[in-house]
Amino acid sequence: MTNRDAEVGIIMGSQSDWETMKNAADTLETLGIPFETKIVSAHRTPDRLYEYATHAAARGLKVIIAGAGGAAHLPGMAAAMTTLPVLGVPVESKALKGMDSLLSIVQMPGGVPVGTLAIGKAGAINAALLAGQILALQNGAYATAINEWRMRQTDAVALDPK
Repeated sequence: MTNRDAEVGIIMGSQSDWETMKNAADTLETLGIPFETKIVSAHRTPDRLYEYATHAAARGLKVIIAGAGGAAHLPGMAAAMTTLPVLGVPVESKALKGMDSLLSIVQMPGGVPVGTLAIGKAGAINAALLAGQILALQNGAYATAINEWRMRQTDAVALDPK
């Protein structure tokens, strides 16, 4: 999905990452935040990654959510090529259940920050919420959407366990 009004870019290293990253897209959709999605592999399509990251701000993006599994270079490489906030989502891998992805993303050297979220679905949802909170600093409608999301979360917690 490409949206010319997108404020958040969701990128992932491969089609198989969509199962996880769809949760970020669904959350942004619920919040009413325009986004785009693209497969951008740090290893297989480095030119595409360079083009995407270096032109993201000029195209109007304000935050990038990058999901990657295994060696998980995508979030860090994107962060190295833009000054936009990059939120990394470790995608669960077969070999090490996502721990490899988590450690690859969270161990960025000082000076190239990547906000790193939890492995898998929870991380994708929280990345979208965090992107929404970043955008809400300048957009009251997004702040309202985040507050409504939180109120629904609170209302979903039962008072009685029976």
